[in-house]
Amino acid sequence: MFSKPPKNTKQFFWTKHVLEKMRYYGLSAQKILGVINRPLRKEEGIVKNTIAIMQPVSLKIKDGKKVWKQEVWCMYQKQQKAKKEKLKVTGQKQIKIISAWRYPGVSPKKNPIPEEILREASEELESMV
Repeated sequence: MFSKPPKNTKQFFWTKHVLEKMRYYGLSAQKILGVINRPLRKEEGIVKNTIAIMQPVSLKIKDGKKVWKQEVWCMYQKQQKAKKEKLKVTGQKQIKIISAWRYPGVSPKKNPIPEEILREASEELESMV
């Protein structure tokens, strides 16, 4: 989907795992950042200290209810980065984007992360430590 992978910045860190999943599911960095900035649902991730967020691909309103047929999920972790700046220590949060995936249909509340994604993300986190 993308010719150049997104670059790590002060605000976002992209893991290799999420880059592979973006290619697999045809997701762009812009779409992932949109999910992070405007999630419809937010849950505690199953992996320690992570957050899983969701945004529907196309949201329609039927009979006063929101309906959709597909979701884009993203799992991330906030990390505190300390910088020494003229004897001041400033804390800046960096978001480590761990994984992203498409979910067909409407995912159940609590535990929306497929087992395959969970296993791969845990392996990715363990290899980074």
